[in-house]
Amino acid sequence: MKVIIAGGGIGGLTTALMLRARNIDVQVFESAARIREAGVGINILPHAIRELEALGLLGALDKVGLRTRSLTYFTKSGQEVWSELRGMHAGHEVPQFSIHRGRLQKLLFDAFVERAGPEAVITGRRLAGFVQNEAGVTANFVDTLEGAGGMTAKGDILICADGIHSCGRKIFYPDEAQPRWNGVMMWRGATEWPSWRDGESMAIGGGLGGKFVLYPINTPKNGKQLMNWVVNIRTKDPTITPPPDNSWLRGVSLSTVLPHALRFAIPEFDIEGLVRETDGIFEYPMADRDPLPRWTFGRVTLLGDAAHPMYPVGSNGASQAILDARCLSDQLQQAEHPRAALWFYEKQRLPITADIVVNNRKGGPEGVIDEVEKLAPAGFDNVDDVLSYENRKAIVAGYAVKAGFSKVSMDRAS
Repeated sequence: MKVIIAGGGIGGLTTALMLRARNIDVQVFESAARIREAGVGINILPHAIRELEALGLLGALDKVGLRTRSLTYFTKSGQEVWSELRGMHAGHEVPQFSIHRGRLQKLLFDAFVERAGPEAVITGRRLAGFVQNEAGVTANFVDTLEGAGGMTAKGDILICADGIHSCGRKIFYPDEAQPRWNGVMMWRGATEWPSWRDGESMAIGGGLGGKFVLYPINTPKNGKQLMNWVVNIRTKDPTITPPPDNSWLRGVSLSTVLPHALRFAIPEFDIEGLVRETDGIFEYPMADRDPLPRWTFGRVTLLGDAAHPMYPVGSNGASQAILDARCLSDQLQQAEHPRAALWFYEKQRLPITADIVVNNRKGGPEGVIDEVEKLAPAGFDNVDDVLSYENRKAIVAGYAVKAGFSKVSMDRAS
């Protein structure tokens, strides 16, 4: 079997590594000229780290990321709503990792090239289309580097892991609208900064319409570490205003972000100082797409953000792409025919991810902050008097079960 993957992001490269581990021939085509450490921080949850551990990558992750100890939810004004341990500190057999997205992608790329050879990844090529028949699929790629020239690749399966603006998805659904924006603009950055508390913990202040996210993405050195931050603010009514043009990862000035950042408070932390110290601040709209009725057409299927882009709520987007990779790789190894493998993969993964997409629109586990702020907009003396512990736990733990990373869910999956 020969598998072609369009997209060398986290989902595409993890799939390539898993297929390689199952002795399936695979080649990856990536539109970027080279794999570089671009972007800011993300979190990978234990159910996805378990899959990376199976690929022998846990040691490499420890070198570039951070094992997350705890997560605390606050109101916008800094009052604690909920706190919980994470990863191995919460009893999982594997950790949760906070990590720079580009460093994770580079780690996966280096591992795949080492195991499959440099010819297994072609950069500077973007999927433009494909044709398929009973014998296989031929994918056409255009160059993104001047003078590099287009090329074709033939295989048994084409996996479109080419992101929210996926070519494959557009071919399957040519009339689909632009990504669905909820009116929230996101500003993100990362800079070296003194550690907060134990240097291993996350904080989220505020709910879906306006929040500040803070977490370290490497181990402390001399009392400092790379601190990732996000400011989310609902700036427009999405029913009448489309997302700004060319706003995907666009650099913005400090003056654009700072007034919004100052609306939040995290106990014992200087938000203003952190934002002022950050050299590169990036902007993009919080957007997703409606769940699809199907991902697979013949020998071609979708994976990761191409299949189920979701709001960055609950630290779940990249983790779900890794779970896609495991499911699809297993099916391609086990099924009698490649088309049957794609059918079983879609049947298992589509309903789960569709449910998460819809739940994330409601705030996911962070909905507990929205609920408390709605009930006590002026603050509180005791959060239990606003919303009981059991009700708060039901919101947070219910999402973990739904997304598959609760300890009970993972124990059952094992």
